[in-house]
Amino acid sequence: MTFETEAVLDRRRLRRRLSLWRTLAVVGGFLAAGLLLFSSAERAGLVEQKQIARVTLEGLITDDRDLLRLIHKIGESKRVAAVILFVNSPGGTTAGGEALFEALRNLAKTKPVVAQFGTVATSAAYIAGLATDQIFARGNTITGSVGVIFQWPEFSQLLEKLGIRVNEIKSGPLKANPSPFQPIDEAGRAAAEQMVAESQRWFLDLVRTRRHIDTKDVAGLEQGRVFSGRDALANKLIDQIGGEPEVVKYLEDQKGVPKGLKVVDWKVSRDSDWGLLRLGTRALARMTGVPAVNELARIMSEDRLASLRLDGLLSIWHFSER
Repeated sequence: MTFETEAVLDRRRLRRRLSLWRTLAVVGGFLAAGLLLFSSAERAGLVEQKQIARVTLEGLITDDRDLLRLIHKIGESKRVAAVILFVNSPGGTTAGGEALFEALRNLAKTKPVVAQFGTVATSAAYIAGLATDQIFARGNTITGSVGVIFQWPEFSQLLEKLGIRVNEIKSGPLKANPSPFQPIDEAGRAAAEQMVAESQRWFLDLVRTRRHIDTKDVAGLEQGRVFSGRDALANKLIDQIGGEPEVVKYLEDQKGVPKGLKVVDWKVSRDSDWGLLRLGTRALARMTGVPAVNELARIMSEDRLASLRLDGLLSIWHFSER
């Protein structure tokens, strides 16, 4: 009897231990599932986690609706505590710079926005910088080039040599004037100069208003001069010399952004098919080494594609590739 009683008691103790371990396993499973769901939600943005958004502005600037939508989305995000606009661009269309300026000024109403200039930030890219609360640049950053240009090709002499004549009927002497098919006349030149001058006044007013300077006091500014970062600082065209660490410190010290926030890249979504085509062309160029394929891959890059679409008034600093 004593043996049977002890056996029963042992079985009961064993069942209790098994029940305990089963309970712990279930609790552990729930905890693991909870952590996994939390991690997934955090990655998906369902859990609010403060961050500093970084938007990169590179290449030629156009009236980019995808970029404008991205800036608007950042403004609505509760996760974003501040925004760093990294600029590495020679400029682009004046209208593109204007649209970007307006979008960034709207963003700055709800979040601190700071510009960090890279190698070059000129013309329309400098307009984007003017929209931010503070501008940082490297000592050797090329910036400035405050100005507007209007360019068009003229083929009239070539057509004459080829014996080709372009006939046209238009509603008035200033319609399609200037034209690539005929030399410019005084009326066309005067109209183009007036348009450029008006846009230049707008650009200079932005500089005066946003930088609190008299543009006439800065040698060469109104004539479209470029400046190094150090010269730009001396002329109050930027605020500080530095990179991203200095930008983050400014946000923490001057704008009340919590310390230790992660800087997260926010990127514009582009057409994936076209991206695959471009990547495929580059891969083919690397494999074959054929000059024609290499040139095609070079043209397929985003900056060159943008240059083929540029039209209208330009605010861009031109430089030679050779």
